[in-house]
Amino acid sequence: MKHYIAIDWGATSGRVMVAHTDDSHKDGRTEMEEVHRFPNAIHRAEDGHFYWDFTGLMRETMEGLRKAAALGHHYESIGVDTWGVDVVFFDGEGRMLSEPVAYRDPYTEGIPEEFFERMPADELYRRCGIQVLNFNTVFQLYACHKERFAPLEQAKHVLFIPDAVSYLLSGRMVCEYSALSTAAMMDPRTKEIDGEVLRVCGMSRDLFPEIVFPGEDLGPILPVVATETGLNSDCRVVAVAGHDTGSAVAACPRVINGRRAAYLSCGTWSLMGIVTDEPVISDESCRLNFTNEGGVNGSTRLLKNITGMWVLEQCRKEWAAEGKEYSYTELVTMAQAAKGKAEFIFNPDEPRFANPASMLNEIQNGRVMTDQEIIWAIYNSMAHRYGEVFRMLQRLAPWPIEVLYVIGGGVRNAYLLQLTEQAIGVPVVVGPTEATAIGNILMQNGAAGSEGGSVVQYAK
Repeated sequence: MKHYIAIDWGATSGRVMVAHTDDSHKDGRTEMEEVHRFPNAIHRAEDGHFYWDFTGLMRETMEGLRKAAALGHHYESIGVDTWGVDVVFFDGEGRMLSEPVAYRDPYTEGIPEEFFERMPADELYRRCGIQVLNFNTVFQLYACHKERFAPLEQAKHVLFIPDAVSYLLSGRMVCEYSALSTAAMMDPRTKEIDGEVLRVCGMSRDLFPEIVFPGEDLGPILPVVATETGLNSDCRVVAVAGHDTGSAVAACPRVINGRRAAYLSCGTWSLMGIVTDEPVISDESCRLNFTNEGGVNGSTRLLKNITGMWVLEQCRKEWAAEGKEYSYTELVTMAQAAKGKAEFIFNPDEPRFANPASMLNEIQNGRVMTDQEIIWAIYNSMAHRYGEVFRMLQRLAPWPIEVLYVIGGGVRNAYLLQLTEQAIGVPVVVGPTEATAIGNILMQNGAAGSEGGSVVQYAK
């Protein structure tokens, strides 16, 4: 029996998972256990920027590692995955200079247009193959350089969020491939940082450490980590697919082996795509604004980012503040009861839904709608958008797409799955809920993409 730890930070919550793999079992059975979960949210500071509480997240992560150690197991390794694009600045002594600015900070509004005056949009896409989103790392760094953001001015090292966590655990600074690939700064063909893009940003290549790929051993945990958590000192830190969607897709062998299957990772963000051996960079993929991100085994994930449960979660917060605590079961029941009463569909990817003062007001946009009608509109708008993106993906895919695997928290919502299947016109297959943590663990034990083995999930 071997034991592993997965650290998984999402945009609304983080958790520490423990996996127990029985290599003697004929199907390589793995059991997973959640030992610690904690909330995550952005906050606005006095300087006007929105930040992540990285320090607080690390504190909670260390608590999770203490709980894992308390189980009494000898752990082989730890892997870290988080959301993409955001970075942390460190000085020459390896000290963090500030909490990381969050991708929902509006400081990048108008920045892509300004950047494109120096490097046209089609040239940036030709170089990096990344969907144009105003929060891409390339635009964040351009904005920081433009405003002479003090932490960047003092920085000697720039690390993506998962790499920053791995550094604090192992002491080794790296730039993991899948996390880097979200930045719109990497040539997906050579898998190297594009120097001309950095030049336009005002950045030096020296700020970024060596590039590593999922599966790279970063070394043992630091002695101070072993002392503070109680973990065995020979526990290794392994670079998994640091971008959480890359780890999630690693849990779907049919998808990553290119078997005419697409995936939909459904959480705060939804990401729909396929896995290819080579990037798909063409006039059509540029026009449709599809992205080429790094996956496991050097693969490329051709996908499109879609606003996911973010819209609904923000509405739930506003309702809760009014004293209306709707459970997920109640939300679905209310949406189903609204059938025939509501017809309003909106595009959740419109910029106005990124981080409005009131999501409820933004959805209604001058209309008067009941809570029931709003919930119906959210679910049906998500499914409608999934259908639009799926048809775009069909035009770009090198083979017919015969099935869509849905992974992540969205698999619990049978109503949304039904709407999605109706919208895309091919069968929807339910994948693992904890796909991200599973893919993280599979990369640690070298089993990503394997057809064999089984994972039994259980929560503590």
